[in-house]
Amino acid sequence: MVVTGHTSSPEPQGRGVRPASIRDVAAVAGVSYQTVSRVINGHPSVRPSTRELVQAAIEDLGFRPNRAARALAGGPAQSVTVLTPNTTLYGYQAALQGIEEAARAAGFAVGVRVVESARPAEVADAVTRAIEPGGSLIVIAYDRPGTMALEAVPPDIPMAALVETPSGDLGQDRPWVWLDDRKAASQATGYLLSLGHQTVRYLAIPSSTRTSQRQAGWRQALEEAGASVPAPLQCGWTPRSGYQAGQVLAADPEVTAVLCGNDDLALGVMRAMHKAGRAIPGDVSVVGFDDTPVAEFLTPPLTTVRLDFAELGRASFALLLALLEQKDALPRTRRPEPELIIRESAAPPLPRGSGPTRAAGT
Repeated sequence: MVVTGHTSSPEPQGRGVRPASIRDVAAVAGVSYQTVSRVINGHPSVRPSTRELVQAAIEDLGFRPNRAARALAGGPAQSVTVLTPNTTLYGYQAALQGIEEAARAAGFAVGVRVVESARPAEVADAVTRAIEPGGSLIVIAYDRPGTMALEAVPPDIPMAALVETPSGDLGQDRPWVWLDDRKAASQATGYLLSLGHQTVRYLAIPSSTRTSQRQAGWRQALEEAGASVPAPLQCGWTPRSGYQAGQVLAADPEVTAVLCGNDDLALGVMRAMHKAGRAIPGDVSVVGFDDTPVAEFLTPPLTTVRLDFAELGRASFALLLALLEQKDALPRTRRPEPELIIRESAAPPLPRGSGPTRAAGT
């Protein structure tokens, strides 16, 4: 594309040629570099015709705005740092993906700072290092280190957070987003009870709060159905943790249904049941949480609760953007609803006295 009214422009970019600068864009568009900065920042004071000229020049020159250029108009640098205790577990990873996609679409630079422990000094250091001049933060607070990081962010720093389901009205009017874990766990437990199971054992993942809403939803569904409420097994995040808990459950013939706090735990439970000769779902039904990409390819395919962490990440960035734009009230962000994905790992229990079904290959 050629911008009319200008007879020359800087050399096109190529090997050995310097990248186009904000002043090059200004020269081609016939405006000041301050005006170019305002266009990059999305400032409303720029006339539509001028905005079109600048955007055409940017495209022509292959100009890539940077944070310094964005700050020339006097506004904040458009960058966000994500504070997270983990970058490998599915929920954290998917949330990071959603944040990055939304931030990139808005022209924001994204950084990641890992909170490596729950030691107060290390949490404080991670928060301090994450704060950049003119920058903003998103905190993923699904465990104790994340919650501590959230509490350590200074009040003058623009910040949004992804949190576990708050109890009561704790999350009201706060820049937080969450999935309804309580509702999801209640729905999954109710499904297992509807199949005819007398109760449901629960494998709990670590929680950032004293009362996990996921665990509370499981308990609520059992109590409302008049079912017994066995003690939950406290686990970690990994398949090995699920396998160890599964060995305990496999030795109890009364266990016919298990709800796992994530799909990794479910994977471990399924392996433990197989090793013990208890078939899934013939002897024991297993339901997971998250709907990770491998869940539908397990044997049998895993019934699980689908949680859209990527969409939640995008919602957290939308909330942060509203704060940066200094809107009068926090927007009502759309939170994705959990969805029970029914596959083949759950079924009605065997009639009493029929004996265990041997797992394939045992």
